[in-house]
Amino acid sequence: MARVVPFAAIQYAAHEQWKHLLNPSNARNLPPLKRYIAGSLAGVTASSLTYPLDMARARMAVTNKCQYNSLFEVFLKIYRTEGLFTMYRGFTPTITGVIPYAGTSFFTYETLKKWHFEYTHETEPTHLQKLCFGALAGLFGQSASYPLDIVRRRMQTAGVTGTAHIYTSIWVTLVYVVKNEGIRKGLYKGLSMNWIKGPIAVGVSFTVFEFIQRQLRKFEVFHTEPSPSPRENS
Repeated sequence: MARVVPFAAIQYAAHEQWKHLLNPSNARNLPPLKRYIAGSLAGVTASSLTYPLDMARARMAVTNKCQYNSLFEVFLKIYRTEGLFTMYRGFTPTITGVIPYAGTSFFTYETLKKWHFEYTHETEPTHLQKLCFGALAGLFGQSASYPLDIVRRRMQTAGVTGTAHIYTSIWVTLVYVVKNEGIRKGLYKGLSMNWIKGPIAVGVSFTVFEFIQRQLRKFEVFHTEPSPSPRENS
């Protein structure tokens, strides 16, 4: 939760801002390429700002409970024994992986919403439809980036698994995994379970975000455009 909450908040907020910056004409929908770029940049923004939390989560997942008692202790031990820059070990494969993941996810979701409007002429899909759109977005996004997610986890946990001398770069890690474990059992290991968990999580995430966003926009403080002044009304 310490990583998921800030990551999701930053990613969705960043996506709204990137869409605004890439859409100076204020069109209803971005063109396909800009739609993909906006999603990718949102993922890069969120990952860059929350990466140390992701590193700590990965470390706690592969070590004994007695080794790290709290999130703060993870950061403290990494800083003392491995150095400050270790907090960003595996950052490059993470960013490389989040570009296709976030780009594909947001592109798929926004495209399905666009098609829904063109087909039904209804401005908003139902909550169930949004859930399905988000599930498909998560499915495609995870499939597009899963090998790089394997590389990221291997590099993040190398310091505590004694494999830091093996997983030294993205390319070296990819070659090692393919050579010793194969493509299906190495680079795509665990993907089938992610196809069950991921689409549900992403679908719920998109649906909840849009619901809360619509509720917040009912309050004047969250309006994107300033209210007209009394002079303008006269």
